[in-house]
Amino acid sequence: MSKSTIMVVEDDQDILGLLAYTIRGAGFDVVTAADGLEALVQARRRRPALLVLDLMLPGMDGLEVCRELKRGVETAAMPIIMLTARGEEIDRVVGLELGADDYVVKPFSPREILLRIRAILRRGAPSEKPAPIWEEEGFHVDLEAHRVLINGNPIELTATEFKLLAELIRNRGKVQTRDQFLDKVWGYQFEGYARTVDTHIRRLRQKLGPFADRVETVRGVGYRFRE
Repeated sequence: MSKSTIMVVEDDQDILGLLAYTIRGAGFDVVTAADGLEALVQARRRRPALLVLDLMLPGMDGLEVCRELKRGVETAAMPIIMLTARGEEIDRVVGLELGADDYVVKPFSPREILLRIRAILRRGAPSEKPAPIWEEEGFHVDLEAHRVLINGNPIELTATEFKLLAELIRNRGKVQTRDQFLDKVWGYQFEGYARTVDTHIRRLRQKLGPFADRVETVRGVGYRFRE
């Protein structure tokens, strides 16, 4: 996977051109596609570091592209930022459930897109300091190697899901608010994005299987990792 290549998928040529220009200006290589099928082919072949994906595309829509990429072994970990219209809340929720890392609502600022791209790429970068291993019977988390084992079986987490789990474990026993997660894991706080945290917590619980109940909901406040 190229660490410097960002793929932008958008059928509006004005928006596509603006995003490509902005992202290239930040020092990234850019690959573009204008429809879903082309996006799927290019993403599998080029394997970019991150995909900026519009949901409303001709032919195969963005949700289907996301679904197909998350099914593939070589593309399942590819981070995806969805571009959505303001009235498409259900599509945003579905996209996050399918494995997208984040979403940006149109109309958007190109600087906001860059902020999201850099924040997501930082999540997958190795930690500067060695981190400890946390484990109990049947549940093993190597915070340095980004590895999770449940009853000896490896669990595939996205970079965002792993960082969310790491924050929960490092602060186990303490309640953390959604805004704290947005700041520590996503690297920003924007009004209306707390739903993103809830969706990622739901996906994380599903993957933790028999240990899902370790991630507790504290009603009206946030989440806590139970000792």
